Amino acid sequence: MAYADVNGINLYYEIQGTGRPLVLLHGGLGSGEMFAPILPAFTAGHQVILVDLQGHGRTADVDRPIDIATMGDDVAALIEHLGLERPDVVGYSLGGGVAMHVAFRHPERVGRLVAASAGIRRDATYPEILEQQGQVTGASAEVMKDTPMYESYQRLAPRPEDFPRLLDKIGQAMAKDYDFTEQVQALQVPTLIVAADADLCPPSHFVEVFELLDGGLRDGGWMGEGRPKGGHALAILPGLTHYDLVMSPLFAATALGFIDQPQS
Repeated sequence: MAYADVNGINLYYEIQGTGRPLVLLHGGLGSGEMFAPILPAFTAGHQVILVDLQGHGRTADVDRPIDIATMGDDVAALIEHLGLERPDVVGYSLGGGVAMHVAFRHPERVGRLVAASAGIRRDATYPEILEQQGQVTGASAEVMKDTPMYESYQRLAPRPEDFPRLLDKIGQAMAKDYDFTEQVQALQVPTLIVAADADLCPPSHFVEVFELLDGGLRDGGWMGEGRPKGGHALAILPGLTHYDLVMSPLFAATALGFIDQPQS
């Protein structure tokens, strides 16, 4: 357990296990603890770096917005700080967006990328979810006091009183429009797009993302010659939702199956 002063933030991280380095990035209003149910699967063959992103877990907030591009820079700076040689980066939900931006902005720092439950356009999210996201403000802190997210924040955060501030920042971030189509098309690292079959966006959206990566456009061929040229892949995981995918052994097995492929 340690902190690294990188990119203007004192970033908390833990290192567990041995083997090829793998960075795990949690979802919004969570921390690295979110991966506890499946962490043993990752640490069995990898050196896992669990990161608490800006304002989450044991990483105190700083005077800047919650922005996945900036947080991607944080993670890239941590990779450099630790002297890691192109670790694989696995992110879920908010962490999936951050993981993408590490690869968008710092491809030389990333081996393989796994982005789970992270849509690339705001308008792909179901309208009822966008409506719920619009209600996330500091004023909702009181009604969240019985939730695991609040309990975790109060237990881990350096300044537990910052929870309403985090909600305000998360709400503001979710209200902004975004479209990462061009960045996805330009990805330079092998990427696995993962989603639950009942996620915040329809499965068709994640198929569209795969198509941007040259996937799903032709038959794969007997020898795989028709697969995406960049080594990209898609997994829609059955029987899961946005909320339980991060705890699923199926997610761990799928991510590791992609990461542990022989390097070309």
